[in-house]
Amino acid sequence: MSTRYVIAQPPQAVIAVEGSDEKFPVRRIWCVGRNYEEHIKEMGHDVRDPPFFFAKPADAIVPTGTTIPYPSLTKDCHHEVELVVALKSGGRNLKAADALAHVWGYGVGIDLTRRDLQIASRKKERPWEVGKAFDNSAPCGPLVPAAKVKDPNKGKIVLKNNGAVKQEGDLNQMIWNVQEIIEKLSEMVELNAGDIIMTGTPSGVAAVNPGDALDCEIEGIGKLTVKIGPPAK
Repeated sequence: MSTRYVIAQPPQAVIAVEGSDEKFPVRRIWCVGRNYEEHIKEMGHDVRDPPFFFAKPADAIVPTGTTIPYPSLTKDCHHEVELVVALKSGGRNLKAADALAHVWGYGVGIDLTRRDLQIASRKKERPWEVGKAFDNSAPCGPLVPAAKVKDPNKGKIVLKNNGAVKQEGDLNQMIWNVQEIIEKLSEMVELNAGDIIMTGTPSGVAAVNPGDALDCEIEGIGKLTVKIGPPAK
């Protein structure tokens, strides 16, 4: 007997797959905070503090080539380019030594952040959702299968705004590597197929404005391009 819903079933959030018409279905989005030393310093935090995790809704995903409306309620929206890890399986209390066996592929993402709202929430010791988990806040480029990626912990990562380099680093600068991130996150929640993890951003985060074009690339993994449009009416 087929399931009957009382409202129309919401669409499944997906990420494109490079060179294919297949899609990767997204279950959850997990994000790692403070995972590059220079970004920690530029945000005014202690480098010795461990990274932590927060979430975005799956429908925050938008594909490459999208024009994103400038988000509401903010006057200081920032870009944060990140490596995206897409899981094909999961579990609890996974070990770092086995973690990469659960990865389907990798891509390039942007953690768009309403910085003013995030900071205001942090000062009041309130959750960060208003600053992080808003509409269109997780642009993601096409995924590349893990078998095609030689080393997910090494490679140049760059974001350009209107052609000018704003963020530039290397995945080897991550404080916690991909395997360790998966291990630590699986201690907090049960991971599963369809989960994606955004692994933190290098230094150089900065404000975006309507009309800006963001071009991102991670060496050996892929590219992502989005534009910032006027606020939605």
